[in-house]
Amino acid sequence: MELSDAISLINHPYFNRSPHQIWADLGAGSGLFTYALAHLLGSNSTVYAYDKVPVRLQSLPNPPGVNIRTGQLDFVTTLLPVQHLDGLLMANSLHYVADKAAFIRQVQSHLQPNGVFLVVEYDTSSANTWVPYPVPFKELAQLFRQQGFGNAVKINERPSVFRSGKMYAALFSRK
Repeated sequence: MELSDAISLINHPYFNRSPHQIWADLGAGSGLFTYALAHLLGSNSTVYAYDKVPVRLQSLPNPPGVNIRTGQLDFVTTLLPVQHLDGLLMANSLHYVADKAAFIRQVQSHLQPNGVFLVVEYDTSSANTWVPYPVPFKELAQLFRQQGFGNAVKINERPSVFRSGKMYAALFSRK
Protein backbone atom coordinates (compact mmCIF):
# COMPACT_ATOMS: atom_id res chain seq x y z
CA MET A 1 0.00 0.00 0.00
CA GLU A 2 1.24 3.46 -0.86
CA LEU A 3 1.14 6.42 1.53
CA SER A 4 -1.59 8.09 -0.53
CA ASP A 5 -3.72 4.91 -0.24
CA ALA A 6 -3.27 4.85 3.55
CA ILE A 7 -4.19 8.54 3.81
CA SER A 8 -7.33 7.97 1.72
CA LEU A 9 -8.34 4.99 3.81
CA ILE A 10 -8.26 6.86 7.15
CA ASN A 11 -9.16 10.42 6.07
CA HIS A 12 -12.17 11.78 7.99
CA PRO A 13 -13.50 15.29 8.79
CA TYR A 14 -12.56 14.65 12.46
CA PHE A 15 -9.00 15.64 11.60
CA ASN A 16 -10.05 19.19 10.72
CA ARG A 17 -11.12 19.91 14.30
CA SER A 18 -7.91 20.98 15.94
CA PRO A 19 -4.48 22.17 14.78
CA HIS A 20 -2.72 20.54 17.73
CA GLN A 21 -3.38 16.91 18.60
CA ILE A 22 -1.52 14.13 20.40
CA TRP A 23 -1.96 10.56 19.19
CA ALA A 24 -0.45 7.13 19.80
CA ASP A 25 -0.08 4.54 17.05
CA LEU A 26 -0.12 1.08 18.63
CA GLY A 27 1.54 -1.52 16.45
CA ALA A 28 3.21 1.04 14.19
CA GLY A 29 5.40 -1.41 12.30
CA SER A 30 7.21 0.43 9.51
CA GLY A 31 5.09 3.53 10.10
CA LEU A 32 2.95 3.67 6.96
CA PHE A 33 -0.20 4.58 8.89
CA THR A 34 1.84 6.69 11.33
CA TYR A 35 2.83 8.88 8.39
CA ALA A 36 -0.70 8.79 6.96
CA LEU A 37 -2.06 10.04 10.29
CA ALA A 38 0.67 12.69 10.51
CA HIS A 39 -0.45 14.03 7.11
CA LEU A 40 -3.99 14.48 8.43
CA LEU A 41 -3.10 16.19 11.70
CA GLY A 42 -2.54 19.90 12.11
CA SER A 43 0.72 21.64 12.87
CA ASN A 44 2.28 21.20 16.30
CA SER A 45 0.78 17.71 16.59
CA THR A 46 2.63 14.67 17.93
CA VAL A 47 2.29 10.99 17.09
CA TYR A 48 3.86 8.42 19.41
CA ALA A 49 4.60 5.32 17.30
CA TYR A 50 4.93 2.13 19.37
CA ASP A 51 5.59 -1.46 18.36
CA LYS A 52 6.67 -4.67 20.05
CA VAL A 53 9.94 -4.54 18.13
CA PRO A 54 12.02 -1.39 17.62
CA VAL A 55 10.12 0.90 15.26
CA ARG A 56 12.00 1.47 12.02
CA LEU A 57 10.06 4.10 10.14
CA GLN A 58 10.08 4.03 6.36
CA SER A 59 11.67 6.93 4.55
CA LEU A 60 8.41 8.72 3.84
CA PRO A 61 7.72 12.45 3.83
CA ASN A 62 6.77 13.77 7.23
CA PRO A 63 4.57 16.86 7.09
CA PRO A 64 6.22 19.94 8.57
CA GLY A 65 5.20 20.74 12.11
CA VAL A 66 4.18 17.17 13.07
CA ASN A 67 6.50 15.37 15.45
CA ILE A 68 6.76 11.56 15.31
CA ARG A 69 8.32 9.90 18.35
CA THR A 70 9.07 6.19 18.31
CA GLY A 71 9.28 3.69 21.13
CA GLN A 72 9.36 -0.03 21.76
CA LEU A 73 6.34 -1.32 23.66
CA ASP A 74 4.18 -4.44 23.74
CA PHE A 75 0.86 -2.62 23.91
CA VAL A 76 -1.01 -5.78 24.93
CA THR A 77 1.02 -6.38 28.11
CA THR A 78 2.50 -2.97 28.97
CA LEU A 79 0.73 0.21 30.04
CA LEU A 80 1.10 3.15 27.71
CA PRO A 81 3.58 5.77 28.95
CA VAL A 82 1.49 8.65 27.55
CA GLN A 83 -1.75 10.22 28.80
CA HIS A 84 -4.29 12.78 27.61
CA LEU A 85 -4.30 11.52 24.02
CA ASP A 86 -6.66 12.90 21.41
CA GLY A 87 -6.64 9.56 19.66
CA LEU A 88 -5.33 6.03 19.41
CA LEU A 89 -4.53 4.54 16.02
CA MET A 90 -4.48 0.77 15.64
CA ALA A 91 -3.78 -0.16 12.02
CA ASN A 92 -3.64 -3.92 11.52
CA SER A 93 -2.80 -4.46 15.18
CA LEU A 94 -6.07 -4.94 17.09
CA HIS A 95 -6.33 -8.42 15.57
CA TYR A 96 -3.43 -9.43 17.85
CA VAL A 97 -5.48 -8.69 20.99
CA ALA A 98 -7.43 -11.71 22.29
CA ASP A 99 -9.53 -9.89 24.92
CA LYS A 100 -10.49 -6.75 23.06
CA ALA A 101 -13.07 -5.57 25.63
CA ALA A 102 -10.53 -5.61 28.48
CA PHE A 103 -7.94 -3.97 26.25
CA ILE A 104 -10.27 -1.13 25.20
CA ARG A 105 -11.27 -0.54 28.84
CA GLN A 106 -7.61 -0.33 29.84
CA VAL A 107 -6.31 1.96 27.07
CA GLN A 108 -9.28 4.31 26.94
CA SER A 109 -8.08 5.77 30.26
CA HIS A 110 -5.21 7.29 28.26
CA LEU A 111 -7.62 9.29 26.09
CA GLN A 112 -8.99 12.78 26.62
CA PRO A 113 -12.76 12.72 27.39
CA ASN A 114 -13.43 13.43 23.70
CA GLY A 115 -10.65 11.13 22.46
CA VAL A 116 -11.20 8.66 19.64
CA PHE A 117 -10.04 5.29 18.38
CA LEU A 118 -9.06 4.97 14.72
CA VAL A 119 -8.93 1.31 13.69
CA VAL A 120 -7.83 -0.30 10.44
CA GLU A 121 -8.71 -3.99 10.24
CA TYR A 122 -9.79 -6.83 7.98
CA ASP A 123 -13.56 -7.25 7.68
CA THR A 124 -13.52 -10.98 8.36
CA SER A 125 -14.15 -13.56 11.07
CA SER A 126 -11.67 -16.06 9.63
CA ALA A 127 -8.49 -16.31 11.69
CA ASN A 128 -5.08 -17.22 10.35
CA THR A 129 -1.44 -16.97 11.43
CA TRP A 130 -1.22 -13.25 10.61
CA VAL A 131 -4.70 -12.32 11.89
CA PRO A 132 -5.19 -14.52 14.98
CA TYR A 133 -8.17 -12.64 16.46
CA PRO A 134 -10.02 -10.98 13.57
CA VAL A 135 -12.80 -8.52 14.17
CA PRO A 136 -15.30 -7.55 11.46
CA PHE A 137 -16.65 -3.99 11.57
CA LYS A 138 -20.15 -4.86 12.89
CA GLU A 139 -18.68 -6.84 15.77
CA LEU A 140 -16.13 -4.14 16.57
CA ALA A 141 -18.79 -1.39 16.52
CA GLN A 142 -20.84 -3.35 19.07
CA LEU A 143 -17.78 -3.98 21.21
CA PHE A 144 -16.91 -0.27 21.29
CA ARG A 145 -20.54 0.64 22.10
CA GLN A 146 -20.36 -1.68 25.11
CA GLN A 147 -17.27 0.25 26.27
CA GLY A 148 -19.00 3.64 26.06
CA PHE A 149 -18.11 4.63 22.50
CA GLY A 150 -21.58 5.25 21.10
CA ASN A 151 -20.49 6.58 17.73
CA ALA A 152 -19.01 4.16 15.19
CA VAL A 153 -18.27 5.35 11.66
CA LYS A 154 -16.83 3.21 8.90
CA ILE A 155 -14.64 5.75 7.13
CA ASN A 156 -13.60 3.77 4.12
CA GLU A 157 -12.78 0.29 2.85
CA ARG A 158 -10.65 -1.25 0.16
CA PRO A 159 -9.85 -4.70 -1.16
CA SER A 160 -7.18 -6.47 0.85
CA VAL A 161 -4.05 -7.46 -1.02
CA PHE A 162 -3.43 -10.29 1.47
CA ARG A 163 -6.95 -11.68 1.86
CA SER A 164 -9.97 -12.23 -0.33
CA GLY A 165 -12.07 -9.78 1.72
CA LYS A 166 -11.86 -6.11 2.49
CA MET A 167 -9.86 -3.92 4.78
CA TYR A 168 -11.75 -1.15 6.59
CA ALA A 169 -10.97 1.98 8.56
CA ALA A 170 -13.34 3.05 11.34
CA LEU A 171 -13.52 5.86 13.87
CA PHE A 172 -15.01 5.28 17.33
CA SER A 173 -15.96 8.15 19.62
CA ARG A 174 -17.92 8.61 22.82
CA LYS A 175 -20.29 11.13 21.22
